[in-house]
Amino acid sequence: MTNNTNITCPKCGAEFPLTDAISHRIREQLAADFDQQRKKQQAALAEREASLEKLKTDLEKRARTVNEAVAAQLETERRKLAADAAAQARKNLAVELKDLQGQLQEQQSKLKVAQEAELELRRQKRQLEEAREDLKLDLARQLDAERRKIADGARQQAAEAERLKLQDKEHIIKDLQDQIAALKNRAEQGSMQIQGETLELALQSDLRQAFPFDEIQEIKKGERGADVLQRIRTNSGMDCGSLLWEAKRAKNWSPAWVTKLKADQREAKAELAVLVTTTPPPGIRGMGPFEGVWICEPVFACALASAMRQGLVATALQRTQGTGRADKMTRLYDYLCSVEFRQHVEGIVESFRGLQEQLRAEQRAFARQWEEREKQIAAALQHTAMLYGGIQGVAGRGALPEIQSLALPAPPPASSPCPIEVQ
Repeated sequence: MTNNTNITCPKCGAEFPLTDAISHRIREQLAADFDQQRKKQQAALAEREASLEKLKTDLEKRARTVNEAVAAQLETERRKLAADAAAQARKNLAVELKDLQGQLQEQQSKLKVAQEAELELRRQKRQLEEAREDLKLDLARQLDAERRKIADGARQQAAEAERLKLQDKEHIIKDLQDQIAALKNRAEQGSMQIQGETLELALQSDLRQAFPFDEIQEIKKGERGADVLQRIRTNSGMDCGSLLWEAKRAKNWSPAWVTKLKADQREAKAELAVLVTTTPPPGIRGMGPFEGVWICEPVFACALASAMRQGLVATALQRTQGTGRADKMTRLYDYLCSVEFRQHVEGIVESFRGLQEQLRAEQRAFARQWEEREKQIAAALQHTAMLYGGIQGVAGRGALPEIQSLALPAPPPASSPCPIEVQ
């Protein structure tokens, strides 16, 4: 078995394992891909920060415009209320003055009559004076009671208007929360579908780059079967078998995936089947067999494909060399179950795990920065919307200019498409 796994350098004549050469080439390719992906992420992050800074500047300008408009509107309303209050006070004072003038004229006439018969009407004069004082006291009490009644009515009307405004705001807030929840669910469904398609496309690209002689056939959406069928061929064009790939990117593991993949494998007549998933079942880390199929995480897909491909190519070569197929299949099975094969696979996996840890460290750093900035932006937008809503509630719904970024979204069409299952 050593001759099948070692190659000789045409320049220096040194022998070294074939898996080391493949691993070195894969590491260089992955390092270049990871470096290019990181540069793209940094450029996207810089562009996003610039757009966020521009959005913040626009929001500050709009907030200043809204504050100025509200201040002008409040000043106009204050002047109008002051003028109305002054006119009402003048009107009330004129009524009271007219009433007092009438009382004064009546008292003067009564006084003249009393002077003509001062001796006879002195007692009546004292009664009239007491009646006049009682009348003033009653009038003052009535005026105070009317003033209190008017003030209480005004306070009740203001309290009722404020309560209705608060109810309107609470109703609007509830509608907005329902719409936000619906949009969030719709966005999560679209995001899971896009993530699944992204994993499938990345798997196809990695297989095509790693195995240029193989035929990587994509199974279209809507057709029966898995996601990718890899027909293994040597550089001379000999068909050595096929691998069936299924890509799943979800939050939780589902045993139904394995059942479906087995059925697809029987229908496609593939020698081996592999399920690439970001959520492997309990007990499997990296890659491993599970109920008749192989399970692996995306970063180990090419390594597992290389190991399986080597076994299928070796089996095909032995099949063409002569008879004794049963004996050769037994030896191939012994090799796949041997310590040597396991050590080769472990060496490839260890190399990929080192690259995976580097990639995850970079992803965690960028994810933390993005999460902090998204929270700050969400808080700024929320406070701006609350400020605008409070001012609009005081000034009136049509008194302020409409801000499109804070307005309600357009209602969805009547016939919305059915949600698509994430593959």
